[in-house]
Amino acid sequence: LMVVITAISSGSHGNCYHIDDGSSSLLLECGVTYKQMQVGTGYRLSDVAGVLVTHEHRDHCKAINEVLHRGHDVYATAGTIRALDEDEFLKEPSHHRLNVVKPLKQVRIGTWTVLPFDVSHDALEPVGFLLVSDTGKRVLYATDTYYIRYKFKGITHLLVEVNYDKETIEQNRDEGRLHPVLYDRVIKSHFSLENYINFLKANDLSKLEEVHLIHLSRSNANARKIKEEVQKATGKEVIIH
Repeated sequence: LMVVITAISSGSHGNCYHIDDGSSSLLLECGVTYKQMQVGTGYRLSDVAGVLVTHEHRDHCKAINEVLHRGHDVYATAGTIRALDEDEFLKEPSHHRLNVVKPLKQVRIGTWTVLPFDVSHDALEPVGFLLVSDTGKRVLYATDTYYIRYKFKGITHLLVEVNYDKETIEQNRDEGRLHPVLYDRVIKSHFSLENYINFLKANDLSKLEEVHLIHLSRSNANARKIKEEVQKATGKEVIIH
């Protein structure tokens, strides 16, 4: 039994990932147009059991109003919903399809048991998700965080951001291509290759099957170096989206 992970879009221009265990599927984020989501799922959006949103930044939730309007269940933290409401972006904050999730409280969606966990990002109540399928597969999804303080057992699939590597981002700052203020923001809100390698070392990877790297910066990430180092650390094939 396989879990199929498809990146419909990844990066600061928009994020959306489709995860299917053969019985039911989930969408992680809706930071692209509804049309892109339709195309990305092969026009089978109606088969999606739920749409999970990690935080309020638009590249993760741009289509939230249309997703709700078209009858899809959306899952997000109270903080994310509040932030979207305060920005006057969310048209119906009390929509009956909007489900509030709490960090470290499991929720059942289709054939998946979903555990949200808190992460470190410049958002109101951002989370990552551990997605456990009835097939036994365990998918860890984390993006827009500079640190993950939890340890996970038996992960089979990693779908985690590696936004930059230290050498490239420092070179960009030192040579004037990256403003120091922006440098500070990235360091405090995004996952570096170095932190990711430490995270891998701290976790049980004995059942790991696939590694998906997402949200790589176009200018602050040396993709080849990142891929090589992660492959070396995991011994698995690494897919960059």
